[in-house]
Order: sequence, then structure tokens, then C-alpha cells
Amino acid sequence: MKKKRILIVEDEVSLLKLETILLTVKGYEVVGASSGNEALEKLSVEAFDLILLDIMLPDIDGYEICRRIKEHPRHLGIPVVMLTAKKSSEDQERGASSGADAYLTKPFKSAMIIEVIERLLAGGSRVKQ
Repeated sequence: MKKKRILIVEDEVSLLKLETILLTVKGYEVVGASSGNEALEKLSVEAFDLILLDIMLPDIDGYEICRRIKEHPRHLGIPVVMLTAKKSSEDQERGASSGADAYLTKPFKSAMIIEVIERLLAGGSRVKQ
């Protein structure tokens, strides 16, 4: 069976490594991007099954990246999970309106991320946390 591919967009190197290890151990193929532009470049040439997306990035914020992903015909159906330190209800609403399928906040529990990812990859509906 082909491994599911996940793009992690996270500018904090230690978190990118942690998330990569967590998902690799669970059997996913992981590709990392440390900026919004790098993520969009990777999406233009590679296929992914899910995107784990930080909001606060050095160039384009995660809301805008999510909106661009959801508007592009090539990326239809790719679930986007926002994983961020932004916890306010306004931030969560903005995440939903940009098209995010799930909104999780840092610090996070590994089990929660895995549960949400597995549900979305299995074809589950949006998850609001």
C-alpha cells in the first residue's frame, strides 16, 4: 500500500522535526516546508494527501496559503489542518473561512493530531477543535 504524503508547513525548525518524526513513525511520508512560498512551490510540483499548516510564517500567513490551496483546482479535496498558537475564536473563524478542515492549537497532544489526520484521510468531514 502506498504511503500517504503529508506536507508540513512550519517555520520553527524544532517543531518541524518533531512533527516529521511523529508522522513518519505513524507510517506517513512527510515533506517539510519552512515558509508559505516554499509550500506553494512544493504543491505546484508534488502531490500530497494532507497539509499540516502553521499560520504564523515568515512570508505568507497560513490563512492566505489555505485559501490559495482551496481555490486551486489541482488541490481540490486535499484536507488542510491548521496547527497554530493562535487560539482566539476570531482566529478559528478565520481559519474556517479560509477553508481549513481542522484547527488545532499549540501546544498539542500527538494523539489528537494523529486522530484528526487519520479521520480526514479516511474521508471524514471537517473537524472543529
